Amino acid sequence: MSNSIYFTYMVYCADGTYYTGKTFNLVRRMRQHNGELAGGAKYTKARRPVLLKYFEEHDSNKTAAYRESQLKKLTHKQKENLCSAK
Repeated sequence: MSNSIYFTYMVYCADGTYYTGKTFNLVRRMRQHNGELAGGAKYTKARRPVLLKYFEEHDSNKTAAYRESQLKKLTHKQKENLCSAK
């Protein structure tokens, strides 16, 4: 059993879209998405800069992955509402 915390997150891209992902190191992942470190998603590479708008903490990678799947199914408006509510 691990003591790791996993994150599900949404970033707002420069083109007005949202990208949803999961990670165990949120700070490093944001740096990757913005090109400060190697890695990041192909999707965000073409839409920089990105801004972290929403995140949740999870006790396992499995629950983070499940929540990521749920968030990806939301409409743009639902994602906007979720991000502005937190």
